[in-house]
Amino acid sequence: MAKVRVLVGTRKGGFILTSDGKREKWKVEGPLFAGWEVYHMKGSSTDPNRIFASQSSAWFGQIIQRSDDGGVTWTIPGGEKLPNPYEMPAGVSNKFTYDTSSQTGKPLTTHQWYDGTQHPWEFKRIWHLEPSLSDPDLVYAGAEDAALFVSNNGGKSWQELAGLRGHKTGAQWAPGAGGMCLHTIIIDPTDAKRMYIAISSAGAFRTDDGGKTWLPINRGLKSDYIPDPNAEVGHCVHRIALHPTRPNVLFMQKHWDVMRSDNAGSSWNEVSGNLPTDFGFPIEVHAHEPETIYVVPIKSDSEHYPLDGKLRVYRSRSGGHEWEALTKGLPQKDCYVNILRDAMSIDRMDSCGVYFGTTGGQVYMSKDSGDNWEAIVHDLPPVLSVEVQTIP
Repeated sequence: MAKVRVLVGTRKGGFILTSDGKREKWKVEGPLFAGWEVYHMKGSSTDPNRIFASQSSAWFGQIIQRSDDGGVTWTIPGGEKLPNPYEMPAGVSNKFTYDTSSQTGKPLTTHQWYDGTQHPWEFKRIWHLEPSLSDPDLVYAGAEDAALFVSNNGGKSWQELAGLRGHKTGAQWAPGAGGMCLHTIIIDPTDAKRMYIAISSAGAFRTDDGGKTWLPINRGLKSDYIPDPNAEVGHCVHRIALHPTRPNVLFMQKHWDVMRSDNAGSSWNEVSGNLPTDFGFPIEVHAHEPETIYVVPIKSDSEHYPLDGKLRVYRSRSGGHEWEALTKGLPQKDCYVNILRDAMSIDRMDSCGVYFGTTGGQVYMSKDSGDNWEAIVHDLPPVLSVEVQTIP
């Protein structure tokens, strides 16, 4: 029987939740890297035992760790093996190499702040890790300040794909409230050279040549909070998702508005439909139904909690045109948690499981596509990310 592994990144470490295919009883392991912020953990789709983890600490900086045995032991690629998965690797870091000039020779050293002034580009942390769909040693990393890195050796070394930050609009990018983070990386399952990324607060971009050149894909987005609401860049995109059988159909949760593109991001249309509020962070697509999508609306960009204190996932079976509230098993009063952009995921079981984590430390699961929910773990530190592996 297949096994499900849920990788949870939190403010105080990482956790691994495992269950068999029935998804009734769960084993909780952790905290891994206790005391560190674990922004993201992601498993390889080619090797079920390989997991990458991004750790960040104000004291020790940023490192990437890797497990090749399903999270039992961890290594800093290129460094020494840790005696156990909970030890803090003091003072050790991977090397992330930034390019200092674009292909045209122009410096890539500044970006724009909200007040229009220019500030130095600074490496702060890795928000998102995205392993290749075909090569277990190839993995991408999205950074703050916004930049895209790649490792071809399983995380031992990282080189910047400078074509993104060298884009002609790069100096116009500005940070969102959470920083100027590259938080979404999607690899086209039918074309490894095509990738989509999203940056807060620059927008969405696509490459068709493996990261050498990039095209802004923000046509149709409108943001009233920027000087030009229809600008080429400057939109705060919170998350993008697609179904692997239809890689040209994209869904987006934006800073206000749920959007859809049917042409690989060349243009977008709003599909917020009858949502009570279309502000939120995560968005996901059902494993087997390409027109079924999930969002978690919150009250506003200043009040990051569910409307009326009622935690509700909304599901659309029509690609975003009509939405229904999913509430069974979720708290419907006095709930004031948030669900962050990387904190929702799905499994690939025949009955699709949907998972999300909250800033209150709960991880909720529905094993019937959202009809019924239960908390599979309580009282974790605030959840930053949730990723699911379905293991044969």
